[in-house]
Amino acid sequence: MGSPIELIASDAHRIAAYRAEPAGKPRGGVVVLQEIFGVNSHIRSVADGFAHDGYLAIAPAMFDRVQRNVDLGYTADDIQAGRALKERTSMDAAMRDVEAAVKAAAAAGKVGVVGYCWGGLLSWMAAARVSGLACSVPYYGGGMPDQIGIRPQCPVLCHFGERDAHIPLEGVKKLAAAHPGHTVHLYAAEHGFNCDQRGSYDAPAARLARERTLAFFRQHVG
Repeated sequence: MGSPIELIASDAHRIAAYRAEPAGKPRGGVVVLQEIFGVNSHIRSVADGFAHDGYLAIAPAMFDRVQRNVDLGYTADDIQAGRALKERTSMDAAMRDVEAAVKAAAAAGKVGVVGYCWGGLLSWMAAARVSGLACSVPYYGGGMPDQIGIRPQCPVLCHFGERDAHIPLEGVKKLAAAHPGHTVHLYAAEHGFNCDQRGSYDAPAARLARERTLAFFRQHVG
């Protein structure tokens, strides 16, 4: 369904992206932000899913500034490699790349952003730092409770797993309390519960979170 495209950031840096188009007139745009595993088959399938639901979906390759063509699986070695790439990626540069994807997706109308794992954190930061967003949907963004002080400029819907070993539940509750104007949902699931290629996949939680995400996009994007 999708195809590769190139995005140009505000500092003229060029990054790859995966673009999935809906069958008919798009309802709007959705920027899909990757986990630490690159724009792999799972992220491409997520983008395809949003295209199937009527949105122009663009998944930027957020590691392109440090290493191109990153496409990892979910083994221990893959996790180690992904974490190393994340550590080499600056937040300022990442926000420029998200902004480039938002501008590209805006050809379809209003734009929402959704991100998973590291992409969840990026979605949270983008809500405060990237203009042109109608809404943001972070899934289990590692480090979000450490960024409790940011002020989102658009509506935010957050999904977290209650049994997430990487994100303390206490931190999630503090985040929710600090941002009562936004929505935080908890699921009886682990980290990565949306990814059907991981052992932590939880089908009921993934299905409910996706239903809520689509309703949120219908409300704010179109």
